[in-house]
Amino acid sequence: MKKTISIIITITLVGFLIYAITFRKKEIPVEKPGKVVATTAYQKYFGPAPSLDKGTAYAFVIYFPSRKEPGTVVPFPFFTFDEGSIKKVAIERLLGGMETGSYQGEFIHFPTGIRLIATNDDHGTVTVNFNMELNTSVESAELRALALTLRQFKGVKDIRLQVEGKESPLGGLIKNVDDSAVQQQSPPRLLSVTAMKDKGARDIEEVNAFFDRPVEVKELKLLSKDGQPFAGDLYHSVFDMAAVLKPNDPSQLKERMPIKVRWKVVDKLGRQAEGDSDWLLEVKQHEQ
Repeated sequence: MKKTISIIITITLVGFLIYAITFRKKEIPVEKPGKVVATTAYQKYFGPAPSLDKGTAYAFVIYFPSRKEPGTVVPFPFFTFDEGSIKKVAIERLLGGMETGSYQGEFIHFPTGIRLIATNDDHGTVTVNFNMELNTSVESAELRALALTLRQFKGVKDIRLQVEGKESPLGGLIKNVDDSAVQQQSPPRLLSVTAMKDKGARDIEEVNAFFDRPVEVKELKLLSKDGQPFAGDLYHSVFDMAAVLKPNDPSQLKERMPIKVRWKVVDKLGRQAEGDSDWLLEVKQHEQ
């Protein structure tokens, strides 16, 4: 069986998130236990970090500014295996926005022209250098999200904004940002439903039900439009961000076919949720 890790930083969330498609706990021999190192912010909003079979990963939060509740931000969990670039990864994922699955239209995004040039950490003073579009098109909501995202990392004492290497007049907007702007966490949400197959293959290999945080899946059923269940083996993905169904008869599943998803999950802080909703099956190919 093919074992490929696809990583979403910021998850995600799907696009939004780092996620694994075929990295399965029960299928990988454990030589040395792995670990996930989480920021304090991650632990506060999402509880203990999920387990990992081997290697070291890093769990952190990206805050997206809410369109539904202006002035607040919503935390999302993300993962990376590269500690050295974690701040850069977090900023770029924040710039990419969170326009994914069930969260479409809920957040304010950085304008598409804004680009990160460089980051530098000098004894706790993090300098973030953007292109010229930052001064002309960004709003306070996006800057608040940027400041909260960076301040979670150990050792960060101050943040400086630069544009093309010069101090930005917007720097004052991030001086007094604190976590009072963070929305109270809601129960887990089903983010999207995506099928995977090998490049050039005719049949789907597996169907992934992605959630907006690590969860324990109590129930997951995929049903056809006439209510017939698709039989198969159920797994958790790496980081527990998805339930993965490997169907017994892959030929039954086709792109854009309607799928009913019945699910029940609980997150690492005991928040429970369940749902019964219809999705059009999206199909993607494994990365090579």
